[in-house]
Amino acid sequence: MQEVILIKNGELAMKGLNRSTFEVALVKNLQHALKRLGDFTIRRAQSTIYIEPKSEDIDWETACERVSKVFGLAAFARARLCEKDMDVIMQNAADYLTDALEAASTFKVEAKRADKNFPLTSPQICAKTGEYLLEKFPHLSVDVHDPDFTVMIEIRDFGAYIHAPQTPGAGGMPVGTGGKAAILISGGIDSPVAAWMMAKRGIELTGIHFASPPYTSERAEQKVLSLLRKVAAYAGRMPVFIVPFTRIQEEISTKCPEDLFTLVMRRFMMRISERIAAQQKCEALITGESVGQVASQTMTAMAVTEAVCDMPIFRPLIGMDKEEIVRISRKIDTFDISIQPYEDCCTVFTPKHPRTHPKAEMLEKAEEALDIEGLVQEAVDNVRRVMVYP
Repeated sequence: MQEVILIKNGELAMKGLNRSTFEVALVKNLQHALKRLGDFTIRRAQSTIYIEPKSEDIDWETACERVSKVFGLAAFARARLCEKDMDVIMQNAADYLTDALEAASTFKVEAKRADKNFPLTSPQICAKTGEYLLEKFPHLSVDVHDPDFTVMIEIRDFGAYIHAPQTPGAGGMPVGTGGKAAILISGGIDSPVAAWMMAKRGIELTGIHFASPPYTSERAEQKVLSLLRKVAAYAGRMPVFIVPFTRIQEEISTKCPEDLFTLVMRRFMMRISERIAAQQKCEALITGESVGQVASQTMTAMAVTEAVCDMPIFRPLIGMDKEEIVRISRKIDTFDISIQPYEDCCTVFTPKHPRTHPKAEMLEKAEEALDIEGLVQEAVDNVRRVMVYP
C-alpha cells in the first residue's frame, strides 16, 4: 500500500478566481522543499494537494518536517492510500495506525466522503470502522467528545486515505506570491523574525547585511548567514548582499556629532539598501524595528531615518514586545544563534547618549560634512553577493 502526504490549503481557499495562481506557487515551493529527498509527484484536486513518492525509500520524517515549513498550507497529514472497499479500509486502518491505537485508551473515527458514489455515508463509515477496531483492539473504548486518538478516513476520487489527525502547517501565503522585498539583517534577535513574518505573507526575500571589518569579525558575518539559513527553511533560497560599511562609520565618527552617530548611520543604511533593493527589483525594505525598543526606534527617530527613502519600509515587529519576538525566534530556531556574542556593525561607535527625538534639520545639518552620494555609491559598488540555501 502506498503512503502519501495530503496538504490542506489555508487562506488560498478564499482566493476566488486567483486561487489557481497561488496553488501553482505552493506546488512549486513544495517541489523545491522536497527536491533533495527523492522524486515526488505533486498534484492538485478537490481542495487538496497530493504528494506521492515515486520510490519506496523515502525519509518520511524529513519530508514531513520540510513540508511543515512551507508557507501557504493550513495542515498536512501523512496518509495511507488504499482501495475504496470497506474491508480493505478497515484492515488498513488497523494496520497503519496500530502504534497509535495501542497507545490510546479511547478513540473515535471521523470520515469524509468526497466521492459521493461511495455506497456508505460518512456516519456509516465511522460506525463500521469503529466496530472493527474495537474487535481488533479490545482495550479501547469509544469517546466521541475527547478521545485520545482520532482515526481519519477520507474517501476521494483517487482512493481511500487513512491517517492520524492533521498536523498544523506554517500557514500564510506561498512565498513568491506577495512580491519581493529586501530585509536589513543584523545578527540580533529581531531582524530574522521580521524576515520570517514577511515571508509568511508570500514575500520573496533578499538579504542586506552591513559588515565593518576589522570592528566586526568574519564570525559575525557567518552568524548572520546561519540565521538566514534558518529563515530560508521557510522562505526558500535567497541572495544576501554584504555591504562594506567601515569607511562610512569612520567618516561619521569623525565628522558628525556623537549623539547623532546612530541615526546618521541608519540613514546611510537606508540609502544603500534602497539602491540595492531597486537593482534587485524589490518593492520594499523590511526592518526589525519595534517602537521604543532602543533609542533609534522612537517614532521620531524612525521618521527621520526613513525620510531618505522613497521605497516603502515594512516593520512587522513594530507593535510587539521583546517576549513576543523571542517566542517566535525560538519557534523558528534562530534564538540560540542570535545570542551568540559576535558584534554586528550596529554596536560599533555607539554613542553614550544617543538623541531619541531628533529633528530632520539636525540630521541634514550633520550630514553636510559628508560626501553622501560618493560614500553610498562606493558601498554599493563593493557589495559582495552570497546565496543562502535552506
